[in-house]
Amino acid sequence: MAAAAAALLLTGCTSGDSRGVTPATPTRSGEGLGSTVALDRLSDPLLVAARPGDDALYVVEQGGRIRAFRDGREVAQLLDVSDLTDAGGERGLLGLAFHPDHESNGLLYVNFTDRSGATNVVEYRAPDGGPAIPESARVVLRVGQPYSNHNGGDLAFGPDGMLYIGLGDGGSGGDPENRAQDLGSLLGKMLRIDVDGRDPGREYRIPPDNPFVDRRDARPEIWALGLRNPWRYSFDPVGGALWIGDVGQGDVEEVDRVTADEGSGANFGWSRFKDPGNTIRVAA
Repeated sequence: MAAAAAALLLTGCTSGDSRGVTPATPTRSGEGLGSTVALDRLSDPLLVAARPGDDALYVVEQGGRIRAFRDGREVAQLLDVSDLTDAGGERGLLGLAFHPDHESNGLLYVNFTDRSGATNVVEYRAPDGGPAIPESARVVLRVGQPYSNHNGGDLAFGPDGMLYIGLGDGGSGGDPENRAQDLGSLLGKMLRIDVDGRDPGREYRIPPDNPFVDRRDARPEIWALGLRNPWRYSFDPVGGALWIGDVGQGDVEEVDRVTADEGSGANFGWSRFKDPGNTIRVAA
């Protein structure tokens, strides 16, 4: 690829199923992050997000609930999809992103694995700062998962207003079907879609500047490829670069930093390389 991506390889835990409380990129710098939450009140928390126009902490629980806390006290429940999701291991409710215009349109997006193990990106409407309306659910994207691990799961809106969806390579070990390098598969990729429009037969619009829109052998949703399990990622509020935490295999973890130009069409290399130790790699 013409684009280049700088990758920092880090040694560390590579089990792929650590479930720490990880901050999502706030819609506004620092908004909603001044509160505290007693962890013993939570069940398998794996993400904290800030809701535009609200100073509460929104905590995503793997089992399917999103709960709001202010000053250490639960004040509301935003959403409960526990009856829809298969939670446990690396499955469950895994991601949350508020629409950039959430204060006016009330839209939010979640990523969860359903009872069959498939990844679902679903839009909900939660108007006027209230809870999400279950009947407003719209499945934006559904992707089958061949194995129970490496689901990715994060969601983030970029500075360009597009929704970025990180999907793992489908699971097992070593990407046995080479999905991360297959442009005909959405797995092992970073996707980029426009949720504010719809193309025929899709619940979203393909951005015309996506890197593979003119390739007949490629899915046009793909923004970058060669990822193993992009568990968490966020856009730097200074400069807009995308940082991707890609869970490694064996002895290595990977953190990638790419600008919009570098990331578009980039190949991060999985599973063609398995570099040991701490190195700097440029993926072409």
